Amino acid sequence: MGGPQGGQQHVVNHGWRVTFAGMGINLALGVLYSWSVIKKNIPDDWEWTDKDKSWPYAIACLVFALVMVPGGRLQDKMGPRLAATIGGILVGAGMIVASLTDMPLWYILGFGLLAGSGFGFGYASATPPAVKWFPAARTGMIAGIVVSGFGLASVYIAPLTKWLIGTYGIQHAMLALGIAFLFVVVLLAQLLTPPPKGYVPAGAAPAKTGVAKKEDFAPTEMLRTSQFYLLWFMYFCGSGAGLMIIGNLDPIAKNQAGLDLGFLLVAMLAVGNGGGRILAGTLSDKFGRRQTLCAVLVIQAILMILLSFADKETTLATVPAMAVISALIGANYGANLALFPSVTKDFYGLKNFGVNYGLVFTAWGVGGFALSMLAAELKDQLNHYYYSFYAAAALLIVAAVATFILRPPHVVHHAAATDRATEKLIAGSTPAAN
Repeated sequence: MGGPQGGQQHVVNHGWRVTFAGMGINLALGVLYSWSVIKKNIPDDWEWTDKDKSWPYAIACLVFALVMVPGGRLQDKMGPRLAATIGGILVGAGMIVASLTDMPLWYILGFGLLAGSGFGFGYASATPPAVKWFPAARTGMIAGIVVSGFGLASVYIAPLTKWLIGTYGIQHAMLALGIAFLFVVVLLAQLLTPPPKGYVPAGAAPAKTGVAKKEDFAPTEMLRTSQFYLLWFMYFCGSGAGLMIIGNLDPIAKNQAGLDLGFLLVAMLAVGNGGGRILAGTLSDKFGRRQTLCAVLVIQAILMILLSFADKETTLATVPAMAVISALIGANYGANLALFPSVTKDFYGLKNFGVNYGLVFTAWGVGGFALSMLAAELKDQLNHYYYSFYAAAALLIVAAVATFILRPPHVVHHAAATDRATEKLIAGSTPAAN
């Protein structure tokens, strides 16, 4: 239990309720992962090209990342309930709009723009209210639990979507998913209750006196710190490498390793994705964010190199080896989704956490888009992914090295005040200058 400062009335801690509500929202928002199944089952008589099948998902991911910024601002200003409710309505409406037609443009509008916007509003509002109920020493764990929902979603959403399409067809499946997740997200959104202003969680470190650090940064202040751009670059590398593999794991397994078990490997990656978020968040609370992040980036780089050796008739091209590699790649990718919101909160505070993390999160969308396009271009030119693995590994190593120079951007007010007092003392003891 915790309470507000200054001896105010006791406050009931809703932290775990909010945490699992946020996790549930992310489990529902994971309908984004249904696109891989939808894409495979688009009938030939719809006459969609491969590019037509790629645009709705690509637009959804890009809009998701961009809308995290206004979604985070709305969460900060008006509260998580409203932002998550809007997210649920947009996701549901987008799926329903797409279900009414077989035209690519309407799928881009429905799944890409509307549902993509809903993902941004919902995701931006799930983590901030949860971490506010807990002391800083548990930020990583709580953030990891909340975002694990999105990572684990593909474990159930892929078979569910496949069954719905096989039983009722694509359009009815889209309609059913849209209606179901509209109600689920809107209902769970009502449980996202942030603590009252001034609330201090039980176990929180007492406020320090004498030297006061700047704890809450406005978005414009954050953008003026070099740490933001360093974090953005590191997130770009970590998420981009993971998304590159997620988008190509099936063809990598089939064409490179000679394994026609893409579904199993995707499931293993999804389990790792969800579990890695909780594990990395918890470890970062114990051992530190920078140390955990460095380990994650280095391990992911090693996995990229290992994947380049997973060629036909090698020991790494066996089902057990590829399953382990897939799970570990998923775990290290998922770790980014727990570590970077935690670092953003540590560095820039809770007051503007929603919009600040939204700005950092744009690296996720840009990284995934850039490295996935790089992999596609190299595959078209060279007919393999080896150089894509090497490029991703190089970026990950650079990002890991960057963790050694990453430091909090806190401004020490006490020192500034001392400087001003010194200036006044000097001014008072010397003749005024013209």
